Amino acid sequence: MRKIIEGKRYDTETATRIANYNNGHSPGDFKWIEEDLYRTAKGNWFIHGAGGAMTSYSQQDGPNSWSGGQDIRVLTPTEAQEWLEVHGETTAVEEFFEVEDA
Repeated sequence: MRKIIEGKRYDTETATRIANYNNGHSPGDFKWIEEDLYRTAKGNWFIHGAGGAMTSYSQQDGPNSWSGGQDIRVLTPTEAQEWLEVHGETTAVEEFFEVEDA
């Protein structure tokens, strides 16, 4: 998928996929979500996500009619780090962000 946001092109074909999250629901489920976190060659972060009709990726098809959809959403570096931490991607956090010992 490719999308231009604020004059910048975000492309899943040219960016590096860093991590994946799936909430465990099947793709036909209204609550299914799958997200891939990407990093561009210039160091920008984004998510390509897809989800069912009861997720933030839903799309309105008509009056009172919703279906699943997909989108690209830009993240700040802080948001990308938080996404990785929430989804248990410790190795990626250590690779791309400065982490101090407790």
